[in-house]
Amino acid sequence: MAEFKQTDQTKVRRLAERGKYDHETVYSILDEGFICHVGFIATDGRPVVIPTAFGRVDDRVYIHGSAGSRMQRMLATGIDVCITVTLVDGLVLARSGFNSSINYRSVVIMGKATPVVDPEEKARALYLFSEHLLPGRWDEIRGPSEKELKQTSVLAIDLDEVSAKVRTGPPHDDEEDYALPVWAGVLPIEVKFGEAEPDPKLADGAGVPEYVRKASRKRNNEGTKN
Repeated sequence: MAEFKQTDQTKVRRLAERGKYDHETVYSILDEGFICHVGFIATDGRPVVIPTAFGRVDDRVYIHGSAGSRMQRMLATGIDVCITVTLVDGLVLARSGFNSSINYRSVVIMGKATPVVDPEEKARALYLFSEHLLPGRWDEIRGPSEKELKQTSVLAIDLDEVSAKVRTGPPHDDEEDYALPVWAGVLPIEVKFGEAEPDPKLADGAGVPEYVRKASRKRNNEGTKN
């Protein structure tokens, strides 16, 4: 199984057994997530963390935003960036507060962002964002105009330094606590789509498309294809 190289920045030290470096685990988390959090040091020296949408193709993650965005402009200069994606799968209810936990899957990416200036790659990246959120949508909607493309900044971050951390399973209580008459276990958490709500200004004849009816966050770990 192919793995990402462990570095001083990406090696999981706290609860090291939860660290995962294989491509399959990292890809599956990134492909299921909607939002990443982008951390960097601003010009005033203060740390900043911004949530934003993202998408992946192979070993490259893309983020985008307004060309006038402070985050986009700063990251484009090549400063260090840390990107995280976290999926919460359940509350782990132990017999003590100390041993209670959360089942989760997370990815941390370290690196630098590169501005995407090639028109074809930029267009592919915008397609990627749409398909990452809802596969099939791009073929139906109006594509970006030249003005919209100029107003949009796209950045790429390669998966050179990346690791995942995963917790699964039941609580791990202290041996003497197992006799306590306290319910313990896992309360699963699921992210799923509800029933589609039509826009009040929907044009006549615009029915709910099949890709909306069957929308799911379960992915094939291959990212969005170009």
